[in-house]
Amino acid sequence: MLHITNGDSTGTKLRQAALSGEIVAWNDVLHEGPVPAGLSLDALRPVRARFIADRGWGAYVDVLAAFARRDDALARCHDHDEIVLWFEHDLYDQLQLLQLLDWFAGRDLGATRLSLICVGAFPGVDPFHGLGQLTSAQLASLFPTRHAITPAELTLGRDAWAVFRSPDPTAILGLLAGDTSDLPFLAGALRRHLEEFPSVNDGLSRTERQLLEAVAAGVRTPVDIFLAHQTKEEHPFMGDTTLWSHLHGLSQGRQPLITLDGGGPFALPWECDDAAFRAQSVAVTARGRAVLMGETERVTYDGIDRWLGGVRLQGTDAPWRWDGQRASLVRGDRPNVGGAAD
Repeated sequence: MLHITNGDSTGTKLRQAALSGEIVAWNDVLHEGPVPAGLSLDALRPVRARFIADRGWGAYVDVLAAFARRDDALARCHDHDEIVLWFEHDLYDQLQLLQLLDWFAGRDLGATRLSLICVGAFPGVDPFHGLGQLTSAQLASLFPTRHAITPAELTLGRDAWAVFRSPDPTAILGLLAGDTSDLPFLAGALRRHLEEFPSVNDGLSRTERQLLEAVAAGVRTPVDIFLAHQTKEEHPFMGDTTLWSHLHGLSQGRQPLITLDGGGPFALPWECDDAAFRAQSVAVTARGRAVLMGETERVTYDGIDRWLGGVRLQGTDAPWRWDGQRASLVRGDRPNVGGAAD
């Protein structure tokens, strides 16, 4: 038996649950960085490893080797009588699930059974954020609830993975206009993905805006900012290291939106010792306040270089923006707001 789950925390607890078989953690933040269309799992592997290494989240050779071991376990799927996918409701997990469903949709598994456990709640755990909250015994109790993955789930997973990787993000809107009930958490996850496109109002992603709002409200230190941000998410999906990278980005540019109290950019965990990192105190700059108030915007002044699935946003005129009032993407006309703050 092969168990595939979202990350090391859940994987470790599954091992402690003494479930028989091999356990593989997928371990990729697919909501960050390039996931371009047209690449096989093998071809995508170095692209993802290079992005993760360039962000400082791991050494390229180590990340690439870990992905290779993960993918090799997947390639040996016929060695198992059953494969069980363990995932949850948030964006991080749903994208991993789509990648796997797409891979399995193109293969004849023969006698190997393919099963799914995908939950958005657990009795007595409130708020429920994910499988990593659960004890090994609680995880083991989910095992009998698994169901055989249906052809409809495979087809929807394949289609959703394709639109996520499309260079035209309106393909996602097309999918969401149809029936996605075979994967009940998919629609919410993809809508949250679309909210990461720069806003028509201020050029901020939803994550960036929530970080700025937290700091403006007086939340100053890294751990407290992370915790405050989690409360703003319906289904928290972003890990602390990833979130702090976004915070670091807000401290960059010609006129940063945040700064340390003593001046200078926000340091990432690997740029200083742990005590110094946790002691950092940040504040919103005058430009940051102007952006929050809609008096100026970010992209047309500082530019952007960010991949969202198969879409690369680059330069000072992002081709796609998120219109929160219409809950839709629009072509990236420049907002009618100013440039730099005085």
